[in-house]
This record gives sequence, structure tokens and C-alpha cells, in this order.
Amino acid sequence: MDFRHEWKHEISPLDLPVLRQRLRAVAQADRHAAGGTYQIRSLYFDTPSDRALREKRNGVSRREKFRIRCYNGDTSVIHLEKKSRIGGLGNKQSAGLSAGEVSALLGGDLSWMPDSGRPLVQELYSKMQTELLRPRTIVDYTREPYVYPAGHVRITLDYDIRTGMNCTDLLNPGITIPAGDAPIILEVKWDAFLPSIIRDAIQLEGRRASSFSKYAQCRIYG
Repeated sequence: MDFRHEWKHEISPLDLPVLRQRLRAVAQADRHAAGGTYQIRSLYFDTPSDRALREKRNGVSRREKFRIRCYNGDTSVIHLEKKSRIGGLGNKQSAGLSAGEVSALLGGDLSWMPDSGRPLVQELYSKMQTELLRPRTIVDYTREPYVYPAGHVRITLDYDIRTGMNCTDLLNPGITIPAGDAPIILEVKWDAFLPSIIRDAIQLEGRRASSFSKYAQCRIYG
């Protein structure tokens, strides 16, 4: 399992145009972002005791979370993802899902999962049985992504974070509301090294690495 370095910074609306200008000067716009941004919708899973939420809030170093994700409202391409974290390192595993499979899961039909032929789907099924993992809430936001080839660097600016509160209907457009006074999030991910040109570009006075969680932010209403 390969892990990548990850930084997160909470920034203000005034920081956004500054970073945007710097990143456009040194990095490349992600080719997947038509018009410079795309919309992300994720459905997060948690246990009845909210273990994933508690581990995040308590700063547990080694943790994992499952989510189902789609982009720009396109439910023809849906991913099941498992995000693992050890300290400042992160790893993401992914498997494809169909809209029909997501609909079945949300309706409580898990019978298709054990024989799906996808190890990650089978792992989620096992944990839904043994740990009672269940869909918990939807998280929507806008992502503005940049890439830099050296170091396999990816920089993203995430904003307009919205919560589905207790709604788990991933396939239903709309249904989310602003997640309180959520900040803008700068995320930086890289492999072996972070080039100095990127390190310099993202420096903002008074901003420090944080452990902000969009999922935790979207649980502010319960």
C-alpha cells in the first residue's frame, strides 16, 4: 500500500485569489476540471457510535473511512473509496460502483456485495456486518485542482462545503445546505518530495497545517 504526504490548510476568502494567482503561474490546471473546477459529492459511512467522527476529532493517528463518491452529478461513474491515514501520510483505494448497486445498498440490499469480485466492496460488506458501518451523511463541495509533475504534486482548493445532514440519498440532486461557516481548504499531496516552487507558492502568513475534516464539518447539525 503506497502512502502519500498530505497537508491541509484552512484559508480565508481573501487568501483564495492570492493562491489562485500563484498556482496558475507555477502549476498546471488539472485536465479533469472543465472550466477550472468540478463538483464533488461524497456519502460517508460511520458506525452507530460515530467511530470515524470521534477518531478524527480526537486526532487518532491511524484511522480509515469509507465513502461513495461521484463528480459533477454524473452517476454513470461512481467510486467506492477507502481513505487510510497514518499521521501525515494518506492512501486511497477505489472500486467502481453502478448506480443500481448504490441504490440497492441505500435500500438495505447487500446481497450483491460478497460475490461482487471487488475486494474493496467485499471489505465494506464485511465491515457493514461486523462493525455496523452504515451511510451517514452527504458532503458536497466545489474543487479547484492544480498539478505539478515533479514530486507528483496535486494541489486543491475546496470551497462551498454543503451538508446533507442526515440524508444519505447520493443519487438525489440538490438536498444539501451550507455546512455552517466552513472555511476554504487548501490541500497539498505529494510523493517523495515537495518542490520548493510549490512550497513557496502556498505559503501564507499566519496559516498553519490543520486537520480539518469536511465530514466532521458536515456533522455539525447531528
